[in-house]
Amino acid sequence: MNEKILVVEDESDIADLIKLVLESADFKVKTVLDPLKALETAREYRPDVIFLDLSMPKMDGWTVFKHIRNDSSFADVPVAILTAKTQHFDQMVGLHVMNADAYITKPFGKQELIDKTYELIKGKK
Repeated sequence: MNEKILVVEDESDIADLIKLVLESADFKVKTVLDPLKALETAREYRPDVIFLDLSMPKMDGWTVFKHIRNDSSFADVPVAILTAKTQHFDQMVGLHVMNADAYITKPFGKQELIDKTYELIKGKK
């Protein structure tokens, strides 16, 4: 696989786990722990999919998401929300108001993460 995944997650153990899972499926993965560096890293790395945590210090995931969506160079890059927010209302906001491409709740399964990544890449093409 040559597809590049960017993971924006402030908890290093979770970011490392996601990286390990996705690399086991032969994706190239870069993690960003500081949400303030997410957009800059995305511009340099040019990911095929972005996984974005919602609850982060300094700047929440929704704000990062808005910056990504407002940057035309990421118009075709799927963004998947990763969050512990499991309420139906939060999912509806993420998918239908913010227009995220996927909403994955923590804890998630290894296969779920891999399958969702393939689905997002396939939908992009």
